[in-house]
Amino acid sequence: MKPKKNNGNNQVGHNVNMIMPSTTFKGDLKTEADIRFDGKLDGTLQCTQKVVLGETAVITGDIKCREADIAGKVKGKIFVEELIILRETARVEGEITTKKISIEPGAIFDGSCKMIFDEQKDKEQK
Repeated sequence: MKPKKNNGNNQVGHNVNMIMPSTTFKGDLKTEADIRFDGKLDGTLQCTQKVVLGETAVITGDIKCREADIAGKVKGKIFVEELIILRETARVEGEITTKKISIEPGAIFDGSCKMIFDEQKDKEQK
């Protein structure tokens, strides 16, 4: 059996939804697979996996996902179960709730951040 080619996101055979820069949505967008979003959304984005917002992405509304990698603009609440990365071109205005956050120099974050943690692991470490 021939191995699957790596599709560029370091995960072999992995499905990714792709929304191009020329695409505009109004309303709620839900997916159970990773999504690469480069368009405009006025509404909510809910993803059970990873959300990648490219530099051309503009979202006015809430985002809920497992992981997020943001290089575009977001105005709204962001809930990330694991790690959120704000790239140097990111412009985020609103409230972030996450377990881990990474903010690159140059990123703009105007809002608040609430860190969530695993209470069981916290008790075990004490």
